[in-house]
Amino acid sequence: MDAFLAFLSQGLLDWSTIAIVAWTLALTHVTIAAVTIYLHRCQAHRALTLHPVASHVFRFWLWLTTGMVTREWVAVHRKHHARCELDGDPHSPAVFGIRRVLTQGAELYRTEAANPVTVVQYGAGTPDDWVERHVYSRFVWQGVGLLLVIEVALFGVVGLTVWAVQMLWIPVTAAGIVNGLGHWCGYRSYDGPHAATNIVPIGLLIGGEELHNNHHTYPTSARLSSRWFEFDVGWLYIRLLQACGLARVTRVAPRPRRMPAKPVADLRTLHAIIDNRHEVMARYARMLRRAFRQDARQPHEVVFDKRFMAQVYRLLKRDPGLVTGEQAASLALFLHHRGALLTMQQLRAELAELWQRQHAAPEELLAHLRQWCEQAERSGIGMLGEFAARLRSYA
Repeated sequence: MDAFLAFLSQGLLDWSTIAIVAWTLALTHVTIAAVTIYLHRCQAHRALTLHPVASHVFRFWLWLTTGMVTREWVAVHRKHHARCELDGDPHSPAVFGIRRVLTQGAELYRTEAANPVTVVQYGAGTPDDWVERHVYSRFVWQGVGLLLVIEVALFGVVGLTVWAVQMLWIPVTAAGIVNGLGHWCGYRSYDGPHAATNIVPIGLLIGGEELHNNHHTYPTSARLSSRWFEFDVGWLYIRLLQACGLARVTRVAPRPRRMPAKPVADLRTLHAIIDNRHEVMARYARMLRRAFRQDARQPHEVVFDKRFMAQVYRLLKRDPGLVTGEQAASLALFLHHRGALLTMQQLRAELAELWQRQHAAPEELLAHLRQWCEQAERSGIGMLGEFAARLRSYA
């Protein structure tokens, strides 16, 4: 009896508290890596393909540590992208409120995963072999139950805590933080119809999923980092798998290539600008905000209060097509008294026509680009002239 009680107390491994904590964090990180690499980037978005051995290791690990079914997870996530921030989005703070997504994110996921219409419509192309049908999808709770037995055997009663932390890790970090905070607060490198943000620039704790704004901008990219100061640990793991012959990257977000500016833009310049349109417009928005800060230091006949100016500064971050209602009226009022900034804002919308006019002939779009560059240079605004030269340098 004493031996049994000692076993329950210590388990097979008589580890220190620090060692058990390290073990727990290591295993939860493996689970995060499996979610971001296998479920998210590979299965949901086809940004990479995995060797069958690597793919099955991830499937088994997720069955053991989360009980999530690949087809259900993929379906819910694809629907999130299809209906982002709109009615039907399974877990948007814009629809459900930030508090509910943070505290009940896992419940929102399970509700949508139980919807057979969602699974059929958005879950195509996921594994449907014998093991998936007869084990992983059929015996969902048995995997996490097996993990509970293993960890109690290894650590005794402390294994219950280790198991509980592992069970909470994905609901808290992925269902709560990424789906909640990732659509509510943080910084935005790119604008768009979504409210996704980059929570922090160092994507380590949640496998790179912290860079959520980048992901919604380039959803089929295997690399989530975009700017020089961002780090995506999931991309590091993918590169290691690739070096071992266990993964093949199919898509990454484009990174602009530049050469000395051409005197006149050509078709290659046009295609490069369209391919890098998100980066182009993000850079234009930063230029516009820099011009705003310089303008604010100059004396003007019409002066606005600080609160109004702060609102205008925030609106200048947005794509003109996404500013509506009272916001548009406030922005128009300010720009009416700031001629240079008004010109820059107008040219911003005209530049976006290069990729909005999808059915226009390439020659027509090229003529529009050349006209835009000429207009920018004739404006007499130094920043616009520099930006036109930058556009002609895209390769």
